[in-house]
Amino acid sequence: MYTTTNESGILNNYATEPQIYYAEYPNQEQQNRYKFQGAIATLIVTTVVLVALGVS
Repeated sequence: MYTTTNESGILNNYATEPQIYYAEYPNQEQQNRYKFQGAIATLIVTTVVLVALGVS
């Protein structure tokens, strides 16, 4: 932990910063999985909206 003191004697504590890393672009398998999850989510949301409209 990094600590500084100003002119009034007040302490300022700073958290340690985590190591920075860059995200990797998803491979083809991950992209296909994301597409499938998006399709399922769209299907669920559409079904819920249609059921809500049908009930009302």
